[in-house]
Amino acid sequence: MPQTIETAVHHELLIKKSRFIACVQPMADRAGAQKIVAELKAQHPGAAHVCWALLAGGQSAAVDDGEPSGTAGRPMLDVLRHQDLEGVLATVVRYFGGIKLGAGGLVRAYADSVAQALLKAEKIAIIKQRFLICSAPYAMEGLVRREIESAGAVLNNVHHADDVKFEFSLADSAAESLIIRLNEAGHGRISWTKPEDE
Repeated sequence: MPQTIETAVHHELLIKKSRFIACVQPMADRAGAQKIVAELKAQHPGAAHVCWALLAGGQSAAVDDGEPSGTAGRPMLDVLRHQDLEGVLATVVRYFGGIKLGAGGLVRAYADSVAQALLKAEKIAIIKQRFLICSAPYAMEGLVRREIESAGAVLNNVHHADDVKFEFSLADSAAESLIIRLNEAGHGRISWTKPEDE
C-alpha cells in the first residue's frame, strides 16, 4: 500500500570529509519540488551539489546536479520506490570534502542519507477516496445520514430541494458496499449521480 510522510525529516552523513545533508518531505508536484530545490541552492551557496528525487502524483524525477550520471538522483529515487512512497521529495545537499568517493561510494552515500532520513519519518498510508452523490426522498434523510456515517464517509454537502442530495467521500474500498446497502434500504428510491455529470 502506498504511503507518504507526515512532515519533513532531516539527516546528515559525514563520509570522507564530505557532508551529505538529506531531507525527505511531503510534496504534491514537480513545481513545488523545483521551488524547494531552488531555495536549498540559495541557502547553501557553498554546496557542491543539490541532488533530488521526487515521486508525486505520477510524476517522478531523479536529478544528479553535476554528480556523475546515475550516482545521486537515481539511487535516491530507488529508495523512495523501494519503500512504496508517494508524494515525497528527497533532497541531498553535498559539501565536497576534497576526497573523491567513486561512483559506488556516491551511490551508497546518496541512497544511505535518504534511507536514514526515512527511518525517522512518520509514514501514513494513502487511502484512495471516491466521491459520491445520491438523492433520496426527505423521509429517508435520516437513514442515508446514518449509513454514510457508519461507513466512515465524510459528508461534504447536503442540498434540500425536491429531494435531499448528499455529496460525500469515503475510502474507495468501502464505496461499493455502501452503494449496495443504500440501494437495498432505499427500495429503488435513492438515485445516484456521477460527479462529472454535475
